[in-house]
Amino acid sequence: MGKEVKATEEQVAYAKLLDVGMKAGLLALIATFVIYVMGILTPHVPVNDLPKYWAMPVKEYLEATNIHPGWSWLGMVGRGDFLNFIGIAFLAGVTILCYMRIIPILFRKKDSVYGIIAALEVLVLALAASGILRAGGH
Repeated sequence: MGKEVKATEEQVAYAKLLDVGMKAGLLALIATFVIYVMGILTPHVPVNDLPKYWAMPVKEYLEATNIHPGWSWLGMVGRGDFLNFIGIAFLAGVTILCYMRIIPILFRKKDSVYGIIAALEVLVLALAASGILRAGGH
């Protein structure tokens, strides 16, 4: 057998926060899905109308349903079909929180290069999530 490999302090901190974040996000997805399925909040697009939109390209779907791309869903979070975006956005942001968690550890351990890389990662991910940085055809 080879020698045992131990996780570093920052790996453990990242993993613990990722585990908690994943569980919180999953609970949010389940709760908001139940709210949607039970019809507690009226959806923006009625469930019975969904089949007529399924085959549409995204651009046509957005236009036909009067939905705007990007963060405009925040203004529609009171609708049953948009409420679940909270869990999705949270899960997408967990990585940023994990990197933010390990930055102080890296600098305390004098791993300045990794600390700077982690800080830049937070910056890039936050800018990409904000919509300021755009790439591709979207």
